[in-house]
Amino acid sequence: QVQLVESGGGLVQTGGSLRLSCAASGRTFSNNVMGWFRQAPGKERALVAAISGISGRTYYADSVKGRFTISRDNAKNTVYLQMNSLKPEDTAVYYCAANGRSYWLMYERNEYDYWGQGTQVTVSS
Repeated sequence: QVQLVESGGGLVQTGGSLRLSCAASGRTFSNNVMGWFRQAPGKERALVAAISGISGRTYYADSVKGRFTISRDNAKNTVYLQMNSLKPEDTAVYYCAANGRSYWLMYERNEYDYWGQGTQVTVSS
């Protein structure tokens, strides 16, 4: 059974930092694209960052460029999201996702096959 388990969310003040982790089990995703989505109340779930398999090419939403960094440790089957200079508008539930079939960057929610349960990030002003 494939599982993605996120950790590292919490409450932080504006300007603070958090690092989210997503540990995969049940299969390896070292050659597959993985991403972080977020969903705020009343809004659609949207891609924040993604990292491709093999080359490790990355994508960032405009709203987080220069503040967030996605990375992966294939030996640990884990992907990370380092979030710096956090703003109240970053408040959301953050979800880890993986595409089990492709190593190319994927941008749409329906292109990801596996999902974590989500972790809450709250940024206070």
